[in-house]
Amino acid sequence: MNEQSKSFLYKYLNNASPTGFESSGQQIWLDYLKPYIDEYIVDTYGTAVGVIGPGKDYKVVIEAHSDEISWFVNYISDDGYIYVRRNGGSDALIAPSMRVNLHTKKGVVEGVFGWPAIHVRDLAKDTAPKVTDLFIDVGAATKQEVVDMGINVGTVCTFVDGLTELNNRYYVGRALDNRMGGFMIAEVARLLKENNVTLPFTLYIVNAVQEEIGLRGAEMIARRLKPDLAICTDVTHDTQSPKYDKKEQGDLKCGAGPVLCYGPAVQNNVLDFLIAVAEQQGIDFQRQAVSRSTGTDTDAFAYATEGIASALISLPLKYMHTTVETVHMDDVQNVIKLMYETLLALKGGEDFRYIK
Repeated sequence: MNEQSKSFLYKYLNNASPTGFESSGQQIWLDYLKPYIDEYIVDTYGTAVGVIGPGKDYKVVIEAHSDEISWFVNYISDDGYIYVRRNGGSDALIAPSMRVNLHTKKGVVEGVFGWPAIHVRDLAKDTAPKVTDLFIDVGAATKQEVVDMGINVGTVCTFVDGLTELNNRYYVGRALDNRMGGFMIAEVARLLKENNVTLPFTLYIVNAVQEEIGLRGAEMIARRLKPDLAICTDVTHDTQSPKYDKKEQGDLKCGAGPVLCYGPAVQNNVLDFLIAVAEQQGIDFQRQAVSRSTGTDTDAFAYATEGIASALISLPLKYMHTTVETVHMDDVQNVIKLMYETLLALKGGEDFRYIK
């Protein structure tokens, strides 16, 4: 990582990019990517694609998603309190006492998720908060005052917390799921350009929208691009911290390398190709098994069109869907390296079918 890429990482991660409202983050991402690509595509809903070597017969995708979980304003009470609903997999348990930004047409309005003091609660009857228990206070005394700030039903809200570093070893912040993925695929494009690599295929660097509500951006762009091969990246759970069950979630650890996934959507010949590259390049990696689906954009690519040979490289992450998502710096660099070396190893024209 150089100073320019580190500056991009902080700017990109600290920008809000909630599901359905990703455009500001996509612009930051695309502006960084433009010097390293030949052209770009932006679709109707905001998925951004950098293209290297356009017009070649064989087409390869590397992909991440750009959106983060958030909240929608759902109801404004007469006394100026704001009630919300989820936009993606937002966690009601962590919301009380958090600072929040409400993104309006007039600009950002600051607020807080309020919560009754411990003194006035019956602790014996305390339960985990439900979404319907949550409320935002923007310092308003009436509904009209809230509306005059530019807040309305449908206004999207994100937690404030930005990117920090922990013990010179970890990145910590909100929305590392999966804007860290967007950073990593952008860095692959930078390395290809700076090392004067000419690929024997067209490469699409895809930063998809709307993953958090059903893989929708990947679904759309996969049908448009119709690639021969898709290598996706997203996060997966570090299972070393308390409250995880390794027998259920697997034995995965931040700092132990990229995670390669086994599951029906993962094309096994592509997976074996990734494993061979990792072993040849001395990149430590971990293995994960899923049951029905990966829960990532890999599924959307795999089952798009007539079927796209797809695989998943995951970044182990602690505390998913919180404001303190945590990843190891070494893992970030090794995901980048594995994707880069995999692209160098491809000849173009690979036929990954099981039966020929």
